[in-house]
Amino acid sequence: MNATIFVTDDEPAIRSALVKRITRRNHRVTAFASGEDLVQALDHEVPDLLLLDVKMPGLSGLEALKICRQKAPFSLVIMLTAYGTVQDAVEAMKLGAYDFVIKTVDLEGVEQVLDRALELLALRRRMSFQSEQDMGQYALTELIADSNAMQVLLAQIREIAHNPKSTVLMLGETGTGKEFVARVLHHNGSRSAGPFIGVNCTAIPRELFESELFGYERGAFTGANQRKLGLLDRAESGTLFLDEIGDLDLGMQAKLLRVLQERTFRRLGGTDDIAVDFRLIAATNRDLKKEIAAGSFREDLYFRLNVVALELPPLRQRTEDILPLCMKALLHYGKEFGKDVTDIDQETRALLERYSYPGNIRELQNIIERAMIFCQGRTLTANYLPRELHDQAKQTTTTVVRGEAPLIRVEMEVGKQTLAEIEESVIEETLRLADYNKSLAAKQLGLTRFALDRRLKKIDKDR
Repeated sequence: MNATIFVTDDEPAIRSALVKRITRRNHRVTAFASGEDLVQALDHEVPDLLLLDVKMPGLSGLEALKICRQKAPFSLVIMLTAYGTVQDAVEAMKLGAYDFVIKTVDLEGVEQVLDRALELLALRRRMSFQSEQDMGQYALTELIADSNAMQVLLAQIREIAHNPKSTVLMLGETGTGKEFVARVLHHNGSRSAGPFIGVNCTAIPRELFESELFGYERGAFTGANQRKLGLLDRAESGTLFLDEIGDLDLGMQAKLLRVLQERTFRRLGGTDDIAVDFRLIAATNRDLKKEIAAGSFREDLYFRLNVVALELPPLRQRTEDILPLCMKALLHYGKEFGKDVTDIDQETRALLERYSYPGNIRELQNIIERAMIFCQGRTLTANYLPRELHDQAKQTTTTVVRGEAPLIRVEMEVGKQTLAEIEESVIEETLRLADYNKSLAAKQLGLTRFALDRRLKKIDKDR
């Protein structure tokens, strides 16, 4: 990287040698003969890096360093010291200097310390850029929430984001965006400066999960040649996201429960308990109450996780959000593929809204990505959509959700369908929505259970 560097030394020969050495490396260098000149220059420009002599007449290097820490808190400072002033250099490190170089005739050691400082600066820049991207990508405004269900969820997220210690349990079908919402919670709360550590509990083999979560000390087992920090270490002051927690085995559930109770853990092979501070967000597509009843999930862990529960609605229950999500995906993939596709025609919009999306948002994004790969022109048309969207459009009834209750849409192709076929389709869709509970379906249809059974027998007989 190219950096802006200030060099301050009262010895002209040292100052000149440093400027030449650094300039050869294509950095922009400004030199000062005194601490007073340096301090004055900081009012007009803040450098990436300062090389500052410890012993100078007038304002000393240590005094100038204290002022630099106030005027340029993010600049790295390398102190230049003679052999007899190493103690001053140590004092400078306590005041916030990055490192020090002992001055010699050929300035041996400058390159090495300079390289380390520049590596740190480059890393800071990358992290700052990534952080800005994340803050934009996971801003609350990035959540598509036109539907009532998502408006309620958005209000809950705003409240939870301001309570950084509360454990959150997210429930919802696969592909509903649980990890995205977890990142939104992280980046819009007071833990946003800390790390977000996400892990899928099914992606790590069971026999390795404990060492991944807790880490281990050197010699803890064969092959443990050095200490390894675990997920709990890495999540310190941030957020730990455990996806598919319903798949965690009972042994690991017990160990995770202890961490949540005690807020401490012990690395494998270690003897000391280590205190941790992080927010846990867990997610699952399983019904944990059924898992508890089946004996495959601990009830005490469930109560620890279920401090705040967020239920993410499937896409079929938030129809108002489908087209905004499609447009967002259209813009994203247009930028990625270098295509200027800016609109979706009416036929395509209708197909996208009618589809039930068993894979939820993830499936929608895949549909748009595939369509964008093949799309020619500036408008996305129906011929670029996969066959399953066209097939579902041929069905007589489809269900969408607008507001609180599901809405069954009926489409009859005049002259090609009978009233009996329409009735059959409506009954079957109502049964599906009622999870095949005949009593509930009969009530929703305004029939008695006996009347519904009679109609179902007639449908079976006519087939």
